[in-house]
Formats: sequence, structure tokens, C-alpha cells
Amino acid sequence: MVVDFHTHTLHSDGTQTPAQLLHLLDARGVSRFAITDHDALEAYAQLHAEALGKRVITGVEINTTYRHNEVHILGYGFPLDSPVLRPALERNSAERELRVRVMAERLTSAGYELSVEEVQAESLPGSPLGRPHVARALMRKGHVATIEGAFRTLLRRGGPGYVPSTYMHPHEAIRLVRESGGVAVLAHPGRLDDYEIIEELAGVGLQGLEVFYPSHDANQRAYFRETAKRLGLAMTGGSDFHDPTYNKHGVGMDVDQRDLASFLELLG
Repeated sequence: MVVDFHTHTLHSDGTQTPAQLLHLLDARGVSRFAITDHDALEAYAQLHAEALGKRVITGVEINTTYRHNEVHILGYGFPLDSPVLRPALERNSAERELRVRVMAERLTSAGYELSVEEVQAESLPGSPLGRPHVARALMRKGHVATIEGAFRTLLRRGGPGYVPSTYMHPHEAIRLVRESGGVAVLAHPGRLDDYEIIEELAGVGLQGLEVFYPSHDANQRAYFRETAKRLGLAMTGGSDFHDPTYNKHGVGMDVDQRDLASFLELLG
């Protein structure tokens, strides 16, 4: 079963319009998908959801920080007009803009002149900002040759443009998703520095684990599969697609339908 429950558009830090993303999903033969823009839901307004039926699931990726880890919580199956979730996403977006302002100031002080307006030009007006937008602006100005280069040098921990994130804790994000009637899933657990966080979050309402992820190797998939089974978490999968150039494998994950049964059951 080819699915993709983790994709991004230019309404956050992707480069494709929702229509362009849908074209890629169609070409890949993806049967079920979600758009999970960072702290943003606007992409769904560009889709004809009624025509897509059960094929599309509402989704969002909420950035959180905890114990020096960037922890991303994926929320699924909630109403887009949720009075609980939207205010929290707006707070996160405000935190993002403040972080970008400090990054631009530090880069400029280090000799890499960059303005907030130049970073904003890499995004749709009002969309949440993030490090990928800073990286694109740096590349456009000739400070770096590639986006990857920006992350490896200027934006890495200890680099002149690095600013730690100060988002909500994942516990709050899980609560907000569930209070909105959604399903809370931990994104790309292989990127955590501390795997013990998984068990802690399972104890406060986490419902799923993104086991099937492009950068998870066979050992990680086996470990997270066993972890999901032990903690009673549903398994999900997604490409984390942002851009055709950056995401070499494109959209879609081929996952055994039996492995997704618990997740699809949670979605009703």
C-alpha cells in the first residue's frame, strides 16, 4: 500500500503548491495521504477535499522542544477549524518569526548580511518561517552554494546563525491534538538524541510512531516496530517530502496495509 502521511508544501517550508504536491502523489500512486505543514493548515484550503474523499487526511506537524531534542508531533484527523489547535499554531508561528529575526541579526553580525525581509521573501506571506527559508535566502545572496551547505556550516549548532528553538513541549502538543479530536504521532523518531522520550510521551497520550521513514535503516525500523508494539502505539509512514531536489526518493512510502491497520482504525 503506497501512502504518505508526512508531506509539506510552500505553506510552510516546502517548495510545491498543494496542487503540485497532489500531482506528484498521483504520479506515485499514493492511495492515502496527509499534508503536514509545520504549524500551518492553509494548504487544505487549496485542495478540493470533497473530491479527494477519504484519500486525504487532515494533518499538521507541530514543532516542539524537550530535553535538548527537537521533537515533532504529527496531528491527524482533526477539524481544520479547531478552536483548540489554531491558536497554538499561531503562537508557534510567532516564535518562529522571532527566531528568524535573531538568526538574521547574528548572521549579519558575523559578516553574512541578511534581513528578515529577504527570509520572508522565500515564503508565502504570513506562512510560518524556519531554517530552510533562511538557508534559501543565504544561497540566493551568494553566502553559500547550497541549502545543505548552509545547514552544515552557518546554521548548525555552534554556527554563527544557530539559534535554539523555544517551542512548546511535546506533551502540550499531544494534548492539543487529542483535545481537537485528532491522533497524535511522533515524527521521525530516529532523529531523536534520546529514545527514552518515546516511552515518556506514550505515557501522556501519544498514539502513534512514524516507523516507516526514508532515513530509518533496517535496524531502526525493527527497533521502532518493536517499540510501537511494546507501548501500544500505532505505526505510520511518510516521506517528509519538501522538494523534488532535496527529497531524492520523492513522495510515497510502500507500507504493508497490516502495519497501518491500527492507525487507520484510530482515524475511523
